Amino acid sequence: MLEVNNISKNFGTTQAIADLSFSIGKGEVVGLLGPNGAGKTTTMRILANYYEPDGGTVTLDGVAMSENPLYAKRRIGYLPENNPLYPEMSVMEYLTFSARTHGVSKSVLRKALDRAVSLTSLEGVVYKPIVELSKGYRQRTGLAAAILHEPDLLILDEPTEGLDPNQRLEIRDLLHRLGRDHTVLLSTHVLSEVQHTCDRLIIINAGKLAAEGSVDTLLASGGERQRIAVEVEGANVRNGMISLGRVRVASYEVHHHRKQLVLEVVGEGDLRPAIFRLAKERGWTLWELRHERKGLEDVFTRLTQTTV
Repeated sequence: MLEVNNISKNFGTTQAIADLSFSIGKGEVVGLLGPNGAGKTTTMRILANYYEPDGGTVTLDGVAMSENPLYAKRRIGYLPENNPLYPEMSVMEYLTFSARTHGVSKSVLRKALDRAVSLTSLEGVVYKPIVELSKGYRQRTGLAAAILHEPDLLILDEPTEGLDPNQRLEIRDLLHRLGRDHTVLLSTHVLSEVQHTCDRLIIINAGKLAAEGSVDTLLASGGERQRIAVEVEGANVRNGMISLGRVRVASYEVHHHRKQLVLEVVGEGDLRPAIFRLAKERGWTLWELRHERKGLEDVFTRLTQTTV
């Protein structure tokens, strides 16, 4: 669906994007991640055909955007980070205006409006002025405007920014529904969201590609040490754990005579059976023994820790 080949973008002496390449397949929901200043918004504006790259090419379904920008814009739905709306309009007035600017013909306008309103669950506020809407409903209105012309590719820049937890869940469910009929590229800094929403992640740092792949692939990458959480009651626990070999005590706390440790284990193989046997030999009471799954935050930090 989308091919990004060696694009670059400079603003004066500042290089926002540097030789960036990736691709997105039809029907994928892909997350674009990166620290502040990494170039996410600039990349999305280039893909939405708001900026032209200084170098490289962007191809939408085999057609270079530079050769036919109008074709590209007709096939793309874009929700910018600031979600520009006309607050004095009602939701219906704004959506009707947006449909006309996207070239939706009068013969299918009613059907397009009904579909967008239904998908984004705006039925209860469709005749309200936008100025009276909550942040969550404003985001829904922006999403409805982005899908009115039934684009092949949806580009969403921070669609859950500023929303409360309940509103985030609502927008997450909406993105799942949109992903059934559209290819979606979304930018977010809320890492927990992408694990529930995205098929694949693209991580950029300092305008360059840092990594890409599924969440599971990225979590398994890099050869990080295993982490085991242990809660145990007994004597000489720290030294006992170290005696097992290939173990580093990453954290150690004591609460009500119980020692709570996080162990980092070098090498392959599950160390939990050895810890269980050690506890039995030393007469410890073992309250907890589990693997700590490496989080996406750890992967993100490792891949983007280079100073920009």
